[in-house]
Amino acid sequence: MDLEVRDACSQELFSTLEEASQSQLSEIGEVQTGGEVPGFGVDQLRDDNLETYWQSDGSQPHLVNIQFRRKTTVKTLCIYADYKSDESYTPSKISVRVGNNFHNLQEIRVNQLFFI
Repeated sequence: MDLEVRDACSQELFSTLEEASQSQLSEIGEVQTGGEVPGFGVDQLRDDNLETYWQSDGSQPHLVNIQFRRKTTVKTLCIYADYKSDESYTPSKISVRVGNNFHNLQEIRVNQLFFI
């Protein structure tokens, strides 16, 4: 993903311009994973470096949860996957769920990823 695409994605992510930067996510919400290998955690997931990544150490399904402190409209969700680099670690399905808390999440979108 080039810088222009990454900037466009991060600027569309939140409903207001003052919330546009992904680096500001910690101010309006919290990112949690279902488990991670040391050195491959949330910081690497959010660092805008395509050479680093999050790696789960838990059982499937692998989860990344974003919990906002107040009601927030998410317009766009961008996920970078590189099958040539990741091969068997690349997700084949991504599910997006929303709710008021972790226990009442409803699936609103499922994307199957296909790689050539």
